Amino acid sequence: MKILFMGTPDFAHRSLCALIDGGFDVAAVITQPDKPKGRGYVMTPPPVKVRALEAGLPVYQPTTLRDEAFAALLAEINPDVIVVVAYGKILPVNVLEYPKYGCINLHGSLLPEYRGAAPIQRAVMDGRTTTGVTTMYMADGIDTGDMIDKAEITLTDADNFETCHDRLAEVGANLLCSTLRDIEVGNIHRTPQNHTLATHAAKIEKPDCILDFSSDARELFNRIRGLSPFPLAFAVLNGKIVKFVSAEYSDKTYDTFPGTVTSLDNGVVTISCGRGSLRLTGLLPEGKGRMSAADFIRGRKINVGDVFEKAELNK
Repeated sequence: MKILFMGTPDFAHRSLCALIDGGFDVAAVITQPDKPKGRGYVMTPPPVKVRALEAGLPVYQPTTLRDEAFAALLAEINPDVIVVVAYGKILPVNVLEYPKYGCINLHGSLLPEYRGAAPIQRAVMDGRTTTGVTTMYMADGIDTGDMIDKAEITLTDADNFETCHDRLAEVGANLLCSTLRDIEVGNIHRTPQNHTLATHAAKIEKPDCILDFSSDARELFNRIRGLSPFPLAFAVLNGKIVKFVSAEYSDKTYDTFPGTVTSLDNGVVTISCGRGSLRLTGLLPEGKGRMSAADFIRGRKINVGDVFEKAELNK
């Protein structure tokens, strides 16, 4: 079964590796164009491109899937199935309808929950204790197609976006291989989604990253976890942005203004919240590198009584 693989970031990289290592017939790879990265704005290839070239696979990076050039390329590759994992573009109908066995997508949630661009971040931000991945037939909509199979993982307070992402990438790669083997032998069961149960996982925007310490500490803790290690939640301390890399939750509530630093004991910055408190353990100060809270305290950049304030959108 000839496969056309379409994917771009690390999440897709793991799936491509699994297909290559599993001996699947990957005929070609479609990925996003190289992008400038880092302080030097060096043009950097997507992770999927790097692995595909290592394996000697043809790689294409079209800027659009809607012109005659891509239609001709699709006909030239002539795949039996198209596999899509975090590619980053919506597939037009002519592409969806081309392959004999359809277009198979690996999505980072237990559909119909968390359709959309940021399912992993949103699940952690919402404090979910379980999440997972779904393989599905793609349809003319955002993550609306019939489901094929699912795999679930358990989340704890120790998980953040990074750990959840990496675990789901691994579980998802295995599920994708299993799904493709089932397609090859005709052992597939399609399950329509219950659209009334659908939720949307919108792309992470700057307002999602702003911490308001009048909120419940548990909510803020989940937000910090869901946005770490990137793009990171943030607040303002003494007029400068401080991004929160890691924190701990406490149910102890202090009789102080929300955002007030109540303790610097044991190398941890304790911050009062509307309900409960946060124990900041890792941070990224404006203009500096990532550091532990203990190093920040030793640098005398913070004092008991200082107040973390809610950042304004125009800052």
